[in-house]
Amino acid sequence: MKVLLLSQHFWPESFRINEIAQSLVEQGCEVTVLTGKPNYPEGRLFDGYRVGGIQRERHQGFEIVRVPLLPRGAGGARALVLNYLSFIACASLMGPWALRGRRFDVIFVYGTSPILQAIPAVILKWIKGATLVTWVQDLWPDSLEITGFIRNKRALAAVAVVVRWIYRRTNLLLVQSQAFLAPVRAMAGGVPVAVHENPGDAARPGPLAPSPLGLDPVVFNIVFAGNLGTVQALDCVLDAAERLGPDAGIRWWLVGSGARDAWLAEQVQRRGLSQVMLVGRFPPEKMPSIFAQADALLVSLLGGPALSLTVPSKIQAYLAAGRPILASLDGEGARVVREAGAGLASPAQDSAALAAAAQALQAMPAAERQALGEAGRRYYAEHYEPERLASALVKHFERAVAARP
Repeated sequence: MKVLLLSQHFWPESFRINEIAQSLVEQGCEVTVLTGKPNYPEGRLFDGYRVGGIQRERHQGFEIVRVPLLPRGAGGARALVLNYLSFIACASLMGPWALRGRRFDVIFVYGTSPILQAIPAVILKWIKGATLVTWVQDLWPDSLEITGFIRNKRALAAVAVVVRWIYRRTNLLLVQSQAFLAPVRAMAGGVPVAVHENPGDAARPGPLAPSPLGLDPVVFNIVFAGNLGTVQALDCVLDAAERLGPDAGIRWWLVGSGARDAWLAEQVQRRGLSQVMLVGRFPPEKMPSIFAQADALLVSLLGGPALSLTVPSKIQAYLAAGRPILASLDGEGARVVREAGAGLASPAQDSAALAAAAQALQAMPAAERQALGEAGRRYYAEHYEPERLASALVKHFERAVAARP
């Protein structure tokens, strides 16, 4: 099966879709990736790439076709909007030219925000006569309203019109959790909608790389890994750390980068949070050793109806690591942690509850914490094992192709 995978973000940027592309190749698919020039999260192009022109490269058995875009820069809404729109425009106008003469059975959209990146896929579907499958990772326009990116009701209504247009021109919509089914179906018209959960990380062969963090075994080390943005409710994490104070024997490690980098650094310094460590990003191959060294792994998210339907992809990585999970979120994410028996979950944005849960994990005997980690690893193997989910994804493709008239 010939698959065109469309995603604004792709390797060498660190996104789940990188390993999914590789897993599709291992399932026997012929994969081509249409993407932009890598610039996430630092906002500047990676070495070896230029803003203009189409660039092609091969990676792990598939071809990558890159169209121009404007890098997201140091931040700000205007730069981010231009980054998104430039990819949509260039993929729509230059993508068909770059892929001229090529036939595809399926066009597969990795639908992170903004879902508007599916517009080029709709155009390519018409040109190529291919089956379009879109994997919805975020609910739009709900996510825009929750993050405060757009507050104007008329603007949100206009976005909803575009989202409906995209959904109803797709042959199959996949959603990342059961809770996404109802809201996506409400906008999809008669287009079929099915659940396809995010896989965890593929197992890395050989021994773990040395951890770049020197975690002190005398204290209880809680590690958060990933994007440091508004949605992650990191103000709640700082509040919990402040509640417990520097003498509680708990150290909070924030591993990653994002829009709130400067704010976090300012808050840590102003509030004297010596127990909170901001250590920046590390390459993906370093993360398993960081997780293995942690006493607990932290996931946090804003509250709200839309985000409560989301299972953050870091949960799968945490489950696979076999470490206890400390969750500060509502809805589906909390359900997974509790159902797996992998850790403790507290309500979103409740710093007192998060602090209490951190102390409860700290006070547990080591054998009990180990049991939580082992339960998480078993749940991961049953629900999020990459090879099993890759096979299921190919079956989704085959059914979508067969269902077309």
